[in-house]
Amino acid sequence: MNNVEIAETVGKACGHDLSLFGLFAQASFTVKFVIILLVGCSFWSWTIIFAKTTLLRKLKYAADRFEESFWNSGSAESFYDSMSGKAEDPFLSVFDCGMQEWRRAKSKVKTAIGGISLNDRISRMMSVTINREIGCLERHLGFLATVGSTAPFVGLFGTVWGIMNSFEAIGFDQNTSLVSVAPGIAEALFATALGLAVTIPAVVAYNKISSEINRYQSRLEAFADEFSSIVARQIEDSEV
Repeated sequence: MNNVEIAETVGKACGHDLSLFGLFAQASFTVKFVIILLVGCSFWSWTIIFAKTTLLRKLKYAADRFEESFWNSGSAESFYDSMSGKAEDPFLSVFDCGMQEWRRAKSKVKTAIGGISLNDRISRMMSVTINREIGCLERHLGFLATVGSTAPFVGLFGTVWGIMNSFEAIGFDQNTSLVSVAPGIAEALFATALGLAVTIPAVVAYNKISSEINRYQSRLEAFADEFSSIVARQIEDSEV
């Protein structure tokens, strides 16, 4: 006899429906609220997970194409002039920021203004752009972290409430048989299981997505450093 058949048998003996829908329908208002809250958090968590996973996959593919095209081009300026529009891509945004700052200062005789060199200004502007782009990628990740840390306690609250209902049933009926305590215990276990089902994917996804974003940020910073090196060489050549 499997678990479903056992639940049906116990449910018939108790006069209660112990299926998932039956547990929700027979639960108290408080436990129903906990279940609805956890289901809503799970839905939004999976929406964020799929959206971030898809976005990062697209960005990594776009980064591969960008770096291949950039390093195969004759020069940074020729590549910049050949860019067809400024797509919403962090690599393009960082490169565009650096090139604009470079071109604004190229016509000036001095490469230092107020003690800050052109190369330093370009590096700072690119760093600001990287931080802004990474901040956009990390948007909504805080929700996954919050769900991962609080959902078990929300489920535990539903568990405690279900156990309280069981004790109330025992006190009211003066009966400690399975018929009296089974519904409340079933509610409690259901809330616990649901809390864990919401928590585990959120925690795993948060760690995975955060790791992917950190690697992508390191890749952006590496490109910014390489571009700054190119600018430094151009400045040294122009001053010789």
